Amino acid sequence: MARTFGEMSIREIQSGLAAKEFSAADVARGTFERIAAADAPVHSFLETTQELALDAAARIDKAIAEDRLADMGPLAGIPVGYKDNMNLTGTHTTCSSNMLRNYVSPYTATCVENTLRAGALPIGKLNMDEFAFGSSTETSAFGPTRNPWDLERVPGGSSGGSAAAVAAGLVPVTLGSDTGGSIRQPGSFCGLVAVKPTYGVVSRYGVVAFGSSLDQVGPFARTVEDAALTLNALSGRDELDCTSQPCDVDFTANLAEGVAGMKIGIVPAFMEAQGLTAEVKAKVAEAADQLRKLGAELVEVELPHAQAAMSAYYVLGPCEAFSNLARFDSVRYGYCDPGHKDLGSQYEASRHEGFGPEARRRIMLGSYLLSAGVYDKYYYPAQQVRTLITQDYTSAYESVDCILTPVAPRTAFKFGEIGDPTEMYLSDMFTISINIAGNGGMSVPVGLGADTNLPVGVQLIAPAFKDKNMLRVAAALETVYGPAPVAPAFADGKVGA
Repeated sequence: MARTFGEMSIREIQSGLAAKEFSAADVARGTFERIAAADAPVHSFLETTQELALDAAARIDKAIAEDRLADMGPLAGIPVGYKDNMNLTGTHTTCSSNMLRNYVSPYTATCVENTLRAGALPIGKLNMDEFAFGSSTETSAFGPTRNPWDLERVPGGSSGGSAAAVAAGLVPVTLGSDTGGSIRQPGSFCGLVAVKPTYGVVSRYGVVAFGSSLDQVGPFARTVEDAALTLNALSGRDELDCTSQPCDVDFTANLAEGVAGMKIGIVPAFMEAQGLTAEVKAKVAEAADQLRKLGAELVEVELPHAQAAMSAYYVLGPCEAFSNLARFDSVRYGYCDPGHKDLGSQYEASRHEGFGPEARRRIMLGSYLLSAGVYDKYYYPAQQVRTLITQDYTSAYESVDCILTPVAPRTAFKFGEIGDPTEMYLSDMFTISINIAGNGGMSVPVGLGADTNLPVGVQLIAPAFKDKNMLRVAAALETVYGPAPVAPAFADGKVGA
């Protein structure tokens, strides 16, 4: 069977459109047909948006007829899916929570709007851990998403639906959000290129917040170029988000330059971390050796406060989550438990029923950490640790252009395999410090683990606002390992054929 549109790269689809081998309407209809046929076992999509996509396709086809395709933007005619914490007018934005089960967006997030302006075909909303609280997509109120590489395993989280949709070849590009690893960890578990850009590169306006000082939106794709083209569409200053920054950068500009002469940092403590499996360690060491063969110099660097990142994150994150979730009061919007005669009991019951166990756990933790007598003991020191971690990265980048580390300590685990919340939190042990410091980080697939035969990714970390460095290194690794493949069971339209 011929490859589906979801298995093609951006350039392949746009070349076919330009040559009039197919129309943008064909791309949209073919994508929805593929989702209908193949998504059931994966459960990546919560809602599809056929009418919006076909309207966008009509605009692209009109431009093609007028020989204006090149003017329509870097994502012209490309199917794109969105994590369900990103508002899109007229669609449900549920954050995979009963609290927002019936909420319909009255406006569109800037990151989504930017993809539409770049010519994207909006395909729908993707499953996630409830309010982005999780590392497996098991906390979704609408049921888990499954890893296309092994349906008995998790796709990672919290952006598991976004990762699984690309890994299954349903769409070529999706957007996720990353607060402590929620793009990079599922990218590794599903064998994809997955990018968390520097904090401020992409506007957060219209993205339901978990941790406002930690969240950042980024793309999932199967090639580094596709991720870079998507970043071109996403990035830039937004007057509606005071934390966004001007970003006049072409992220594709240096992808072909190679790594000769670059200095790549290796963190010895990360390579000896407790819990890091032998197959992941071997793949990271192999990737480092490949970069050396390509002309890069490997330099050991120290991040002396990185071991405190997990502790700092699980103070800062719940505190910000507690603050951000306070708005869901059952009065203005959100789930409202019926039959209560007073506001207090209605408020308590609505939040208990509307939020799942992990959301309630983080709300209670954040409430405690911000309470009188506790704030000075935990929250303020966590902010001090944040400063020290940021300084560690700044110091490291005085001697290297990019840092190479593991993404996750292991490959994708089975559903129910990790029941202890603390053990689940350790899935992000290598990714959290980047969100705390605000640097850019990404996952790049480097083949399959020797023991599990499942995807392994390596993490590349760049200095703040020098995300081109990590993309350049990722492109060099791609010349060795190739673009990310579609999961074998879904390749060439096998499932649902």
